[in-house]
Amino acid sequence: MIDDGTGHLTIGELARATGLTVRTIRYWSDEGALPPVTRSSGGYRLYDAGSVARLELIRTLRELGLGLDHVRAVLAGETTVAEVAAAHVAALDAQIRTLKVTRAVLSSVARRGSTAEEMTLMNKLARLSAAERKRIMEEFVEELFHGLDSVDPAIRDRMRSIAVDLPEDPTAEQVDAWVQLAELIQDPEFRAQMRQVMEFNAADQGRGAPAGRSTWFPMRLVQLAAEARERGIAPEAPEAEAILREVLGDGDPAVVLERIESASNERLARYRELLVKVKGAEPAAAHREEFAWVVAALRARSAS
Repeated sequence: MIDDGTGHLTIGELARATGLTVRTIRYWSDEGALPPVTRSSGGYRLYDAGSVARLELIRTLRELGLGLDHVRAVLAGETTVAEVAAAHVAALDAQIRTLKVTRAVLSSVARRGSTAEEMTLMNKLARLSAAERKRIMEEFVEELFHGLDSVDPAIRDRMRSIAVDLPEDPTAEQVDAWVQLAELIQDPEFRAQMRQVMEFNAADQGRGAPAGRSTWFPMRLVQLAAEARERGIAPEAPEAEAILREVLGDGDPAVVLERIESASNERLARYRELLVKVKGAEPAAAHREEFAWVVAALRARSAS
């Protein structure tokens, strides 16, 4: 303490009082976080008891990870410690999410034995921000429906409600599925296939099909096909025609066959499987045998 009756402290005395180094205190002072109260006749910086308290607060805030800009804002009364802390919590949460995704990517790479090129692609796609992942899906859906105002509202609502994103703590399998999904929906051939499905749907709805038909119609076909298979009815048998007519009515079997085949290819099946994996949900039954029976029955009628 300077022996002039003022109670002022030099940087060295302040360092001894707080346990901080002279170099650290000088740096914080130079950055404007701890301005000197005054200067000695020799030009040395002097501090007081309030400076000790301010210095302790600076140290605490810095130990919590706050940058000097935030520290200065708190000390100047421009913001509160609580507000700054909340902002840092949000930043830390984002960092934690990124680290979890990175860990999942590395786990997937280790499990798959990926090449350096594959790892780079996986890391790039998996670490897209939530907003960027959402944009990719929204652009995909918008392209599917562009100019198709008569698509079944049930299908339109279902597709628009798809919010596929990685969970907070993704598994390696979920990262793997998301990467494959992102690659798939950006593939021009797959997009063309999906667009054809929507065009067929729009054409059917334009003929006056009731809303929701796109969802209940396939399930009804599956149900009837399952019953037919249980009864041992072959797709080409005469009894199969009556079963089909129960759902098709006077509809053209060739048209229905075209629709079903467009929506039942392996790529679309893979798309649905990847959606389920990313969401971490239980996979829905594919009903492959039932759809195969329906396709065979429709082919037999279309050829006749």
